[in-house]
Order: sequence, then structure tokens, then C-alpha cells
Amino acid sequence: MVENIKGIVRQKLTEYLIQNRYRKTPERYAILDMIYSIDGHFSIETLYHKMAGERKFRVSRATLYNTINLFINADLVIKHRFGIATQYERAYKNETHHHMICTVCGKITEFEDDNLKQAIVNTKLKKFNVTYYSLYIYGVCSKCMWRKRHEKK
Repeated sequence: MVENIKGIVRQKLTEYLIQNRYRKTPERYAILDMIYSIDGHFSIETLYHKMAGERKFRVSRATLYNTINLFINADLVIKHRFGIATQYERAYKNETHHHMICTVCGKITEFEDDNLKQAIVNTKLKKFNVTYYSLYIYGVCSKCMWRKRHEKK
């Protein structure tokens, strides 16, 4: 299944590159392949280390930033801003999910809630066609709450 998705996104990238007259470089395809091998969110730094470590593929951070922006425009990657941190995740065949972000430690937890999904799907927005959405809930995680309570004692 994963290899099938990788083949589909490679084809979508090829079509996007041809349509927009960009070069089809091996770096772009290697980066796309790595992104679609990662489960969940990733940062540029994480991607940089995975490319060098797992793939033995040297690529500069500037190339990663430029390529990620190209992938965002091609609807292959989603960009998230969690507070001050920027994270990315694959866009194709990514199930809708929600995010809880701890404002103390920065931990990001993904969760799904069918009631929330249904409420959002049932929400009618005038003169607007929803293609996807992200929901961020900010608060304090249980570990940080526990730590705060025990620091006061």
C-alpha cells in the first residue's frame, strides 16, 4: 500500500513539474520518497538528518526548504505552525486528524474525534469550498500539569 501511494505521489509530482516547467531532479524525488516514508509530523531538521542518515543522500537545508515549498504548492505536503515551531506532514491520503499542543513543553499529540469531524463537515460556510482543515487545541498536557502541581508542594 505504501509503495502504491509513493508511486501515485511521484506521478503527481511529475505532472506538477511538467505543468509548471520545473526540472525533474533526483533530489526532489528522493525528498518526496523520504517524506512519504515518515509517519506523522516532521521538521526540516528531522528531514535533513533522515536524508543523510537513512538514505545516505546529501542535500542542503536550503534545498529542503525550497523543495518543501514546491511540494506545498503541489498539494503534496501540509505545513503546520504549532506556536513557534513549524512542522510538515504528507498531504496525500492523510486522514483528517486534530492536534493538541502543550504550551509548556511543546509536545504535539494527534487525535481523532468523530463528533468534531462531523460537526466540521456539517458546518456550512458561505461562498467557501473546504478542501481540508486542521484543528489546533492549545493547553497544558498531563505531564506538565503534574509537574506544576508537584513544584508547588
